[in-house]
Amino acid sequence: MSDAGYKQFCPVAMAAEILCTRWTVVLLREMIAGSTRFNDLRRGVPRMSPALLSQRLKKLEQAGVIERVRARGVPEVFEYQLSPSGQDLRCLIEDFGVWGQRWIETKLTLENCDPQLLMWDMRRNLDPRPLPRKRSTIQFVYPDVAAVHRTWWLVVHPDRVVDLCSVDPGFEVDLYVSSDLKTMTAIWMGLKSVRSAVHQKDMKLSGSRQLASHMQTWLGLSPFAKERKLVA
Repeated sequence: MSDAGYKQFCPVAMAAEILCTRWTVVLLREMIAGSTRFNDLRRGVPRMSPALLSQRLKKLEQAGVIERVRARGVPEVFEYQLSPSGQDLRCLIEDFGVWGQRWIETKLTLENCDPQLLMWDMRRNLDPRPLPRKRSTIQFVYPDVAAVHRTWWLVVHPDRVVDLCSVDPGFEVDLYVSSDLKTMTAIWMGLKSVRSAVHQKDMKLSGSRQLASHMQTWLGLSPFAKERKLVA
């Protein structure tokens, strides 16, 4: 543990020395959500530098919270998996999210919009069941975002695998979604519905009527969207 630690035998203080460094809880959230490889973890914490990510992973491994193992079938690639100790943190991390959803003001939540993280989470939680059994390509455009992060594609394959692309995949687009980033984030967080966004002209849908009419269902929301805000 760091020499700058709390120097207390209290279990809360001892746990805080491991878990309360910057980005650690967010990194654990990403692992609990299912990311195991370095590049996938980077996509889940896009504002975290690769050097700091490596450092935090090493510290968590030393603390016995995660394990570094060779990927099955790809021995030259390593994955990071939660150890039994790390799995025991699942409820704690989820409770962090529940508390934040309930008690952080909506305005503050929507001041922290990030298109990379939003699209990565949307890819992970998209429910392909309402979609037709063929490849479906949905293009998202955020006109208020810098050009480098303005346009994204979600590609749902017939086998239900979902890919996220920041470069045009070259497939015919089935549904075009245009929205400001704050509106899409509010929908994802369960603070607004697709129907209300379209009605208020904050979102425009064009293309497949089937995809458009079922968007609220297939989009999949944040795992915390079901929690009711207890502050405005």
